[in-house]
Amino acid sequence: MLLCIDTGNTNTVFSIWDGEKFLSTWRTSTEWQRTADQYFVWLSTLMKAEDLHVKINKVIISSTVPRVVFNLRLLCDRYFGCRPYVVGKPDCLLPTNPRVDEGTIVGPDRLVNAAGAYDRHGGDLIVVDFGTATTFDVVAHDGAYVGGAIAPGVNLSLEALHHAAAALPHVDISKPQAVIGTNTVHCMQSGVFWGYIGLVREICARIKAEYDQPMKIIGTGGLAPLFEQAVTLFDETEDDLTMHGLTVIYQYNKDNS
Repeated sequence: MLLCIDTGNTNTVFSIWDGEKFLSTWRTSTEWQRTADQYFVWLSTLMKAEDLHVKINKVIISSTVPRVVFNLRLLCDRYFGCRPYVVGKPDCLLPTNPRVDEGTIVGPDRLVNAAGAYDRHGGDLIVVDFGTATTFDVVAHDGAYVGGAIAPGVNLSLEALHHAAAALPHVDISKPQAVIGTNTVHCMQSGVFWGYIGLVREICARIKAEYDQPMKIIGTGGLAPLFEQAVTLFDETEDDLTMHGLTVIYQYNKDNS
């Protein structure tokens, strides 16, 4: 069985892939101090709770937090008896190499999203990922990542408001009942919610104008469905795009090893 691990700045996601579908997916907070033994106890406990008896012998990792990779590698070596593929490392091949400025290091999550989106939707895409940052990834006609844009994430913006302005409370993001808020919480929710819809629309429109080709917009990340319920921002919304991209990259490496 293949274990896909996606480590972001906030959360780390583990998914088990049987070659046709994901058997289960679990999420934990990202902590670089977590040891290989702690990862294994946490993962094996969840597998036992779901009565999932499978042997993991293949692993692929995408991590935007370099410090966690050592313990994840140790987890694979000690408990699964394998050497993992790590997206972004020289020994992990990509179906199509990115075309960006020389010397630029592209985030592994963006490379994985590009691979997953191209496999499902073909080329000429904008992938909007709502994570710790809100990223816009442009995928060319041949599947190559060719650039994009990065904006502060939704929850990051709310936290910044709360910490920088003493009178503003912590609030959760949700769709407001009206644009004009009649109390502080509703005002903050309205500003962030409708502000991000405007941000996504404007950046995507400018990318399309600059790219000068018809493009599809793919939304992903936990907050994509929330924004999509208010207005039509995306041509498609994917809840497992990153994990799917990991399976695509793993298969490409297996076929070309």
